[in-house]
Amino acid sequence: MQLHASFSLHYRSTAFSLQFRIVHRIRVRISEVKLCASIDTGYDEWGSPFVSLAVPGKAYLTGSISTTRPHTDYWYHIGDEIRLECHFEYLEDRRDVERRIWWRKDGKVTDTKHGYSKEKCRQYSVDYLKYGFVPSEADKQLPMCLLCNKVLSNDSMKPSKLEDHLKRCHTDKIGKDLKYFQTLKEKYEKRPTMHSMFASTSQSNDDGLRASYNISLLIAKSGKPHTIGEQLILPAVEEVLKTVLHKSPFDVLKRIPLSNNTVQRRIDEMSSDIESFCAIICKTHFSIQLDESTLPGNEALLLAYVRFIMEEEIHEELLFARTLETDTKGESIFNVLSNFFTEKSIPFTNIISVATDGVPAMVGRYRGFISHLKRIIPGLTAIHCIIRRQHLVAKHLSDRLNQSLHFVIKAVNKIRSNALNTRLFAQLCDENDEDFQRLLLHTEVRWLSKGACLTRFYSVFDSVLEFLESRDPDLKENLIKFKADIAYLTDLFKKFNDINLQLQGDSLNLIKTKGIISAFLGKLKFMKQNISRREFSQFPNLSQVECIDEDIHTYSQHLSALHDDFKTRFEDILTMDIPPWIINPFDETEVANVVLQEELLELSTNEELKVKFRKGYQTFWLQAEIPEKYPGLWEIARKFLIAFPRHTLSKGVLVPLQTS
Repeated sequence: MQLHASFSLHYRSTAFSLQFRIVHRIRVRISEVKLCASIDTGYDEWGSPFVSLAVPGKAYLTGSISTTRPHTDYWYHIGDEIRLECHFEYLEDRRDVERRIWWRKDGKVTDTKHGYSKEKCRQYSVDYLKYGFVPSEADKQLPMCLLCNKVLSNDSMKPSKLEDHLKRCHTDKIGKDLKYFQTLKEKYEKRPTMHSMFASTSQSNDDGLRASYNISLLIAKSGKPHTIGEQLILPAVEEVLKTVLHKSPFDVLKRIPLSNNTVQRRIDEMSSDIESFCAIICKTHFSIQLDESTLPGNEALLLAYVRFIMEEEIHEELLFARTLETDTKGESIFNVLSNFFTEKSIPFTNIISVATDGVPAMVGRYRGFISHLKRIIPGLTAIHCIIRRQHLVAKHLSDRLNQSLHFVIKAVNKIRSNALNTRLFAQLCDENDEDFQRLLLHTEVRWLSKGACLTRFYSVFDSVLEFLESRDPDLKENLIKFKADIAYLTDLFKKFNDINLQLQGDSLNLIKTKGIISAFLGKLKFMKQNISRREFSQFPNLSQVECIDEDIHTYSQHLSALHDDFKTRFEDILTMDIPPWIINPFDETEVANVVLQEELLELSTNEELKVKFRKGYQTFWLQAEIPEKYPGLWEIARKFLIAFPRHTLSKGVLVPLQTS
């Protein structure tokens, strides 16, 4: 049985296809197809695949056969088509020799076991560089001259013929050392080509587009007008390129589109892409943070952030920003969230915890947002923002200390509220060689401003007294009278600022939060004990002021009240039961639950995981294999790692909007 096909082959063709049509029902192995001059197909007499295509009176062509069919027995029917793709290579015309070339799957020629000769193919050697030859880029088996770029045949791939070419065609280069040809080779490899030029331009355009998106994201986060891209950012980049890098800014800036409409379009595209990750949180557990605020124009805006695990890292992303059409009650907030979850097909059961700012609309026992959410998720963990709680504790002052703070704020306002007083005070500070020439204003909503205001005020305390001597003598006397209180508050609020910064860390979780809160609670108790014994090592400013017994009693009572208030407000954090095996799963720990104990034993003996534990317990638990292998342990550990301890992400969006 034979299959027939006709084809045409051009002189410089390197590939062609044969299309066969089966005229009978046969059973063949595609790997055993034979090509000959008549293009008949059949079986090899040795039962092995080979290719032999000899065109009488012309050059020999050799090649290989491939097909999309698997090389297994397959029944073909009438009308079926077999497509054979053959890749051939032009050889020398040797009519007196019959050639049969054997091919492996990798396309390399192998020796036959039947006495047939095969064509020898010479390989390039690095020693040929001293004659000025490198392998051709089109065919590595052909030598190319670096001096004239001429490509010789494979038969010339021998030192004698290469040297002969150098002597005949480049007599002036005879005797050049190897270093000379190495330099030529480097120049040749670095030469500009059409491909490299297009690739470079394409890469530059891609980088410019990426920069445009990144800058648009920064503009959106800052809350600045979109025109700032062209009005400020591009001129600033141009100045940096010209002044610092000494480069022409034209080619760079033209690839970074930052017009008003472009920035708006980039932000819209990224906001659409943010919602696309809903497909991710539909399949994973996450923590959610909600904040409601009123913008200029009495527009109520609800922001929602989610915290989830993706690619073994914790990510925090904006989920949505939607307006509250009517009131801002807990039920209205819940309806907005419920509508969004229904629209995006996100199950409520994926929520592990929720963080709010503690306003009644959020935490109300009966009609608050959390109460509505807990009706759907009974085991939900609700967290009141720890930074806001710490701020409420810091506001706890006795009448005397509150009066002392009032005198400080009054003095600051007297100096800062009048332009002339501000300039005169700056001149006075300059004459007194003060480190600072301006006072800082205290803003109630800025949680760190009170400590910064007191620190700056106390550093220029003497200059303030001198300035008020002729302008407000009574205020000056009150400041002198309560100088010890001001020193005490300055030292104390600096410590509040320190803990505030610790609670704003990027990698903060409930475990670290409990450690920070517990440590500060212990410090308050320790400070009370020391100050009662007149040991002021923790109060450097107070140690330089003379204190009477009444002052010591006031400060001791205040520290005691702070300790009690701190303990009450953070009771849920301090009483949180954190299993010790979360911190160190490889320590010997007994668990009452049999299933958890079994998983813990298996985990503690896993040597591969023990190596990864060196990077920290949070990185360890975020591994993708943990939820799969130890689901019981992961269900407990995840709420301590994924939950939002604080409620500050939305402030980065709301503050610019509220002040715009």
